[in-house]
Amino acid sequence: MDPVKHLKPPRIRHYQPRPRPHSVYDNLPGARECRRKFLRFFPQGFQDETYLAWERDYKWQAHVEWQTQLHLDEYRRLLKARRYGDIAARAVKIEARTNLLFSFEKMALRDAVREPHGARLFAIELYELLHGPEDDKTSFERWFEAVGRLPRKQTRVLTWPVVTVMGFIAQPAKHIFLKPTVTRAGAHEYGYDFQYRSRPSWETYKSLLDFAAVIRRDLRDLAPRDMIDLQSYIWVQGSDEYEE
Repeated sequence: MDPVKHLKPPRIRHYQPRPRPHSVYDNLPGARECRRKFLRFFPQGFQDETYLAWERDYKWQAHVEWQTQLHLDEYRRLLKARRYGDIAARAVKIEARTNLLFSFEKMALRDAVREPHGARLFAIELYELLHGPEDDKTSFERWFEAVGRLPRKQTRVLTWPVVTVMGFIAQPAKHIFLKPTVTRAGAHEYGYDFQYRSRPSWETYKSLLDFAAVIRRDLRDLAPRDMIDLQSYIWVQGSDEYEE
């Protein structure tokens, strides 16, 4: 069955973490120190001009570009026309203007979607992740399995940053970006038990979404807007760029 002929209307889904006892959210050992560190670098919090310049603006600009180049109607039009290469090329070009992926990951992804089979797989399965009818777990598992099947030349394509970067750029209200070393370090500083595995899986991604929900709750007075703010907050805690 040709999936392009059977595209279903998108259903907007927002990740909802399972309710947990308040003790899990409250008083994590490093939460207060992480907040102090963030505000030392950015005294105005998520509205701080330096924060916007260093962490948020370029990520948000990538999202704005995505909304221009690959908004839902345009994405569906390109899919129906079977212009898979155009979809893949636009997505890769938008990401290329950021520093989210390492250079070897950018190269691996670019090479993978240059081949017609890779572009088709990428375009169809990314649509399903972003706009498909499946639940969050199923759509994410389907997506990372598709990334694992992309053509590989030298460097492997199936890495956490590659798996999470497109969702993060396209839908920062819902999807978060996972940079393993920094994210693990940030979770450690916060005192959060991040269930990390090196091979992409729903369990690890869900654990990161739950971590983001913890941070959002703890920082509700600072009003983080979306996953860009939450991912940036984790980055500040775990990156050696922000050593004190």
